[in-house]
Amino acid sequence: MAAQHPANDSSRRRYQYIDKFLNRAGPSTDPDFVPGAPTITNLETSKVLVIGAGGLGCEILKNLAMSGFKDIHVIDMDTIDVSNLNRQFLFQKDDVGMSKAEVAAASVMKRSKDVKITPFNGKIQDKDEDFYLQFKIIICGLDSIEARRWINATLCSMVDMDNPESLKPLVDGGTEGFKGQARVILPTLTSCIECQLDMHAPRAAVPLCTLATIPRQPEHCIEWAKIIAWEEHRKDTVLDTDDPEHITWLYEKALNRAKEFNIPGVTYQTTQGVVKNIIPAIASTNAIIAAACCNEAFKLATSCNPNLTNYMMYTGDDSIYTYTFEHEQKPDCPVCGNLAKTITVNPNQTLQEFIESLGERPEAQLKKPTLRTKSTSLYFQSPPSLEEQTRPNLSKKLRELISDGEEVGVSDPAFIIDFKFQLVFQP
Repeated sequence: MAAQHPANDSSRRRYQYIDKFLNRAGPSTDPDFVPGAPTITNLETSKVLVIGAGGLGCEILKNLAMSGFKDIHVIDMDTIDVSNLNRQFLFQKDDVGMSKAEVAAASVMKRSKDVKITPFNGKIQDKDEDFYLQFKIIICGLDSIEARRWINATLCSMVDMDNPESLKPLVDGGTEGFKGQARVILPTLTSCIECQLDMHAPRAAVPLCTLATIPRQPEHCIEWAKIIAWEEHRKDTVLDTDDPEHITWLYEKALNRAKEFNIPGVTYQTTQGVVKNIIPAIASTNAIIAAACCNEAFKLATSCNPNLTNYMMYTGDDSIYTYTFEHEQKPDCPVCGNLAKTITVNPNQTLQEFIESLGERPEAQLKKPTLRTKSTSLYFQSPPSLEEQTRPNLSKKLRELISDGEEVGVSDPAFIIDFKFQLVFQP
C-alpha cells in the first residue's frame, strides 16, 4: 500500500482531490513515479520561479498555490497601473503604483497561509545564472518576445551535461486576445523558443514617410515619437522601454503630434503597448493558458502524468479550437543548435538594408545587430569609435563585403548569445 503523507489529515484537506493523483499510480504515470509521501513532499519542496506577475502571472501564482506548491518565487519589474485592474485580480485600487511582484505575492499568501512566495522587483536580465540554478521549474507569463528569448538563451547556456540539475524545464505561456499557447521546453533537449521564433512574426513596419508626413493612426504618432523625435532630441540616450520617464516622454511627444493632425486615441497605455509591443489580453484566455501551464508544472514536479510534447495552441476567436503538436528542434537554431542558419539575400542589397531586414525577418527579429565575418568587422553598433569606423560599410552592397555562402556572426545587446547566419546570394 502506498505510504500516505505524514502530515495530519486536516493539513491536507484542501489538497484532497490533488492527492488522489499523488497517492496512487495511474495508467499514464511515469515508470519512476512513487505514489504517496515522497511525491507529495517533492511537490511541496519544489522551488518554482514565475516570471511575470501580470494578467497571466496572477493566474499562474494562484493556480500554483492551489496545486500544492509551497515554495514559489516571482519576478516582475513593473508597477501596478489602474488599467491592470480589469483582469489582474490580485491587485486592488489602493495598490496602484506599487510593485506587481510584491503585491501579488502578498495577496496569494493572504489566502494560502501555508504557501511562501518570495517576490523580486526587477529585471530578469539583472539576475545571474546562480539565481536561476536554484529553481526546479521556471514558468513564464511574459508579454514580451525579447524577454522570452533572453530567458530561453540563458537556460540553454546553463546546461552542463555532467550535471543533470543544471537543466531547468521552462514552461512558457502566452496570450493574444482570444488566442494563446502553452509549451514545455527542456533546454538543449527539445525545441526551444528560438527554434519556434518564426511562429511569432514581428509587427509589420510602417513606412517612415507615413510617420514623418501623414500619420493616420495613434500608433503612427507613437512610432514617430519613438523613431524620429527621440533621435532628434535624445539621440545620446539609449531608449529604455522599461523606464517610465522614457515612456512618459514618448507619450507627451506622440500626444502633441496627434493633436496636430486631429488623431484621437493616444494614451499612456497605448504608448506603452506600441513601444513595448504589448499584446491586448482577455482575462478568460489568460485563465485557460495559465491552467495549462500549471498543469504542466505539476506533472513535471510529480511525474504523475506525461508532460506536454511540446506545444499546445488555443484559439477562441472563431468558436473554440485546441491543437497539440511536437515542434521539432532545429539543428541551425542559434541557441540550442550548432549549425549556421541559412538566409537567402539579394547581393545588391546594401548592408544598411540587410541590417534593417534582420528586424523584420521572422527567423531573426534583431533590432540592433552588430555584424562580423571571420576576417572582418562589417558593422558595430557600439562603442561610438567602432561605429564610426565601420559606418562606411552601411552603404556598400553585400557582394562587396562578403562572398556567396559566407557565414556572418551577429550579436545584439538584447541577447546573451551570438547568432550565426550563412548568407546565400539569390541567383
